[in-house]
Amino acid sequence: MTLQQLRYIVEVAKSGTFMEAAKNLFLSQPSLTKSIKELEKEMGILIFDRTNKGVSVTKEGEVFLGYARQVLEQAALLEEKYKNHVGGKQEFRVSTQHYSFAVNAFVDLIKECGGEEYDFSLRETQTFSIIDDVSRMKSEIGILYYNAFNQMVIQKLLKANDLEFTELFTARPHIFVSANNPLAKQAVVDMEDLVQYPYLSYEQGEHNSFYFSEEIFSTIQRSKNIRVMDRATLFNLLIGLNGYTVCSGVIDKELNGENIIAVPLRAEGEMHIGVITHKKAVLSKLGIYYIDALKKYTYRN
Repeated sequence: MTLQQLRYIVEVAKSGTFMEAAKNLFLSQPSLTKSIKELEKEMGILIFDRTNKGVSVTKEGEVFLGYARQVLEQAALLEEKYKNHVGGKQEFRVSTQHYSFAVNAFVDLIKECGGEEYDFSLRETQTFSIIDDVSRMKSEIGILYYNAFNQMVIQKLLKANDLEFTELFTARPHIFVSANNPLAKQAVVDMEDLVQYPYLSYEQGEHNSFYFSEEIFSTIQRSKNIRVMDRATLFNLLIGLNGYTVCSGVIDKELNGENIIAVPLRAEGEMHIGVITHKKAVLSKLGIYYIDALKKYTYRN
């Protein structure tokens, strides 16, 4: 029995369905169902009656829930006293692909939860490193995408590292270009429109496989290629060289200014962008707040 499992049953009882509880807990429904079944088996009781309309708490489940809530309350008091007490630093780490909404949410987190002392880290890094960071619990949360091309490889890696992917949103293909680029004036661009312009992408280091690319359509051959490591350099080159990159289309003008424009790309494909977390770890209060902040910025777009 774990604190994570106790949090799960309390949320299911509150929500009334596994589907709604999984959504609130930022889990997949099969993972939630499996975890609760394991708890019921371990305790030798039936906590919930399952029906087509949802779930109801059994009599023995009500007693168990009473104890569970007490345990969670005591755990919260311990966490408050020893993890977030005055004089101690709060710690939080996130590893992400190069998304402006991840930065927006990080700013909100610090403003709301930073307090007098904190040690937070936002690591915009390579795809493989994101998976490695979360699997080794160097970062509590990772942010990346998969599509039809790399889905099997990414999901295999996540499974091997005991990680879980939860989708934030699905994006259609766009390009980022300078506001002065002729393509910025078009309502939509085709692949043929891009041939004359330099293509910018993020370097993936030792794992520079097409499957780890941050940009969809990574296998397309292009005559002008530039690889960079950070978002600021990429944006500067978009402006200085009239280049382009393929992206989700989500951009924040307050953060990135008016010089970068997102234009829809007429091409088949979708980017499933979401967070990865470790199955054996319980999200901290900071992690829960950060994910909620991510939802605000990604749903808005």
